[in-house]
Amino acid sequence: MTTSTAPAPAPASRHAGLRRTLSLGRSNWTLMVRNRTTMLYAFALPLFPLVLLFTAERSGGDVNAGVAAIGTTLVMALTFPGYYNLLSMFVTRRDELVLKRLRTGEVRDRELLTSMALPGAAIVLAVAVVCVPVALAGGLDLPLNPVLLLLGVLLSIVTFAAFALWTAAWTRNAEAAQLTSGPVILLAFLGFMLPVFPEDLHRWIELLPGAAVNELLRVAWFGQESGGGSLSFLETWGASAQPVLVLVAWTAFAVVLARRSLRWEPRS
Repeated sequence: MTTSTAPAPAPASRHAGLRRTLSLGRSNWTLMVRNRTTMLYAFALPLFPLVLLFTAERSGGDVNAGVAAIGTTLVMALTFPGYYNLLSMFVTRRDELVLKRLRTGEVRDRELLTSMALPGAAIVLAVAVVCVPVALAGGLDLPLNPVLLLLGVLLSIVTFAAFALWTAAWTRNAEAAQLTSGPVILLAFLGFMLPVFPEDLHRWIELLPGAAVNELLRVAWFGQESGGGSLSFLETWGASAQPVLVLVAWTAFAVVLARRSLRWEPRS
């Protein structure tokens, strides 16, 4: 007679990991909400560009005005609560040895990282949702392809979270994050400056993450190509291929660099 030990059920392990992630995420959210300054720049500041929808010269459902206002709002949300908040949180807790203590328990690295990214991700999604009624009030139409828009926002959240971890790898402390975050913030906002650059540079600017977010917004919400041509619902899926690939490539690039150099403890 043979006996064998049954392995622990995988679903139970996954459920336990999910519970740990959500529990840590709620704790991170509570800490962030207690800081009024953080909540101000995380939620209120990104919504400010939506005021452009109600100015006299930009009203009436103009697509370019809509892309500029909503695109700036989304990129600001991705940059501040999505990117900078995670960067600052990781570096601060690394220096305080909080991450080191948590890793000695049952919490896995991916659960720890995901839980720190959840508060910023929730704010980005909330900002994206708020954009819809505000855009309607400003004279714009509903998103043509809301599913593609949601997937684009989720992919962008992952991209900027990966940027945060990559930046954290070479950020000495929380104060230094104000400087080390500069290159990523520049990459995010250069995409909206495409018209000011010579046409020879446009194809390179379009490869920046901010430009990819901008293009996804134009395609998914307004059903319009960068050249001005109209798109049907089905055509938006094909037109989104390039910006999606750009974001995926940047995400993979940031993840590879972060995995090679990310530190969980402060430098001695």
